Amino acid sequence: MIVKFSRHARRRSKLYNIPESEIENILETQELGEGEHEIIRNISGFKYPIKIVVKVESNFMIVVTNYPLKKGKKV
Repeated sequence: MIVKFSRHARRRSKLYNIPESEIENILETQELGEGEHEIIRNISGFKYPIKIVVKVESNFMIVVTNYPLKKGKKV
């Protein structure tokens, strides 16, 4: 599967210093069907879990957004 980042997702990665390679590694381990999915994972080096919203279409995974969850939810 080919992973693409939206402009918004690239800007969020840069803003919160989330490496795109980490996001790609997380997505490679997921078995996702078509549609929109929310993934929440802990990444070492971050105080809060990271939320990734991804849309799956045929042969593409499009990362819509990604950011640290600062309020509440702990994984």
